[in-house]
Amino acid sequence: MAAHHNFYDPGPLPATVAVVIPPGGSAEVAATLQKDGATSHPLLFRAAAWLTRKDGPLHAGEYLVPARASLADILHILRHGLPVQHQVTFPEGLTSAQIAKILNTTPAASGTVAPPPQGAVLPQTYDFVRGEPRQAILARAAKAMRQKLATAWAGRDTTVPLASAQQALILASIVQAESPEPAEFPEIAAVYENRLAKGMKLQADPTVIFASSAGETSGGVPISRTDLTNPSPYNTYAHSGLPPGPICAPGLAAITAVLHPAASKALYFVATGHGGHVFSDSFQGQLKNIEVYRESQKENPGTRVPGFDLAAKETGSARGSPRRD
Repeated sequence: MAAHHNFYDPGPLPATVAVVIPPGGSAEVAATLQKDGATSHPLLFRAAAWLTRKDGPLHAGEYLVPARASLADILHILRHGLPVQHQVTFPEGLTSAQIAKILNTTPAASGTVAPPPQGAVLPQTYDFVRGEPRQAILARAAKAMRQKLATAWAGRDTTVPLASAQQALILASIVQAESPEPAEFPEIAAVYENRLAKGMKLQADPTVIFASSAGETSGGVPISRTDLTNPSPYNTYAHSGLPPGPICAPGLAAITAVLHPAASKALYFVATGHGGHVFSDSFQGQLKNIEVYRESQKENPGTRVPGFDLAAKETGSARGSPRRD
């Protein structure tokens, strides 16, 4: 009767704790539970585990043990509970080097990873259990991208000037890097697809940043006139067509945008200084939008895009560019 009473008695834990149960027998499990304060009676735990062995084995892993959990509660958790789920998030627009850095500094996973192929990982949040290899997490993220890209490509607007899902991924990475506003993605995609259809250079600033940073980043850095002449095949000011590969990991919104672009004839766009862009279908319209932007800065200098210089005036580029001289 006393043993039955102890089996169901509230335990000593004052609050919920995460307990990492090692592989091994009940002796190792009992020692771990005692160390973490989940039981004051390791021998009783071992006896209870043996007497209830028909209920199933004790599983290794990380489990949440609630405050005052009894031996019966703990045994049920270790036999039938779900391990603690950890999470890692890869935001849209990161380069492979940035993704690898996030994953390699994420606690609770094991091993290390090298940067994956550029654009291979689907940006989203991934669950994992303690000790899961980082390489396995990365493989799941790459599989998610392959599946989502294949589905999106199968449902594409067949009039888009893109020959393969890989080309869609490349252009989506440029669109992703161009704007923080997903609502603009279809219009930006239309600009670049219109330029492709006309044989115009894309002249996309993020490709210049990617080239000048040796693939470390695709945004957030002003560009210079020297950067525009970088011979890298990723520099779309220097080379026609798409770059040879993605410049970042695009999200589903950017992928969808390039496969279903806006019905637009726009060939240019320029920053408004408020986080968005305005679009035009002629170079003259682009120059007018640039002047509107410049005038707005005289009235609201605090909204100025850092380093904004108007490459469009010199090159006829797709957009006005943040520049450093």
